[in-house]
Amino acid sequence: MRRWVALCVGMGLLTGCGGEPQHAPSPVASASSSSAPAPAASVPTAGPLGTAAYQAELTRIDQVLAGATRSLTRVRTAEALGEAMSTVAESLNTFAVRLAALKVTSRLTAAHGLLQERIGVAATRLTSSVEQTVEDARCGGAAYTSQKVQRQLRADLGSALVQLQQLKLAFGKSLPDPGPAPKDERPDNGEVLVRRGPEGMGRLRITNGTPKDVAVSIVGAGQPPGRPQVMIYLQATQSATVNRISGAYHLYFKSGTDWDADRRQFRAGCTFKKFDQTFTRNQGWQVNLQPRPNGNADTTEVEAY
Repeated sequence: MRRWVALCVGMGLLTGCGGEPQHAPSPVASASSSSAPAPAASVPTAGPLGTAAYQAELTRIDQVLAGATRSLTRVRTAEALGEAMSTVAESLNTFAVRLAALKVTSRLTAAHGLLQERIGVAATRLTSSVEQTVEDARCGGAAYTSQKVQRQLRADLGSALVQLQQLKLAFGKSLPDPGPAPKDERPDNGEVLVRRGPEGMGRLRITNGTPKDVAVSIVGAGQPPGRPQVMIYLQATQSATVNRISGAYHLYFKSGTDWDADRRQFRAGCTFKKFDQTFTRNQGWQVNLQPRPNGNADTTEVEAY
């Protein structure tokens, strides 16, 4: 049984009980058959396609792909994002088959082959990452997470688009462009993000023995976790001390990656937990967020806050 370690300095170890609950994995969103893309026009039966004929094929594919990629920009929920990703992946797989049936002139052979390869890479990445992306969207927001998906899609197809451009061929106009990724907003270790209310004599030493950054919330008794007395940021494997804590309190902590300073929330890989016991007033406590077999403090997963 793995537990966290929490102790009151000079007061002895806490009594622990139970273990951390196990949770079933989140369901993977999938697209219904009604959302499958309509096929492009039939493949010409003539000989190898030259530049003009090949451009016409690319334009037709781009026009059909636009309907699927547009759905990425309109999602409002994590589940809708998963469905949109599945739809785009299905469209890309359909077009990969179509492109494989085309014969092109020797001048276009390399670019044609690279485009098929990169479409396959993009489709595979979308399909394999649906479950994790849906989870990330639940903590980072559907709109922000969708923009990450859009950037990755453009990156996966990027080398093929460049080679086509060098041949004066246009493709990818249907791909949404969310702009550059936001700058890294990772706070310093020990940075106090929130402090409100009266101050007291309490002291808390926190060790983040995990490989992820965490934001620890000291929440007064009877208060929701969204209104902490103190919120402090700890980078992975680092420690920090909070002084002047008032009254008894509960301890919440959330972990993840890609910190959003405005929302005071991680955008990816989120978990939310709470220590089960109440931390008494005017005491010096030490906690380690790394689960240990001989730990004496139990935690429970909680809803996002």
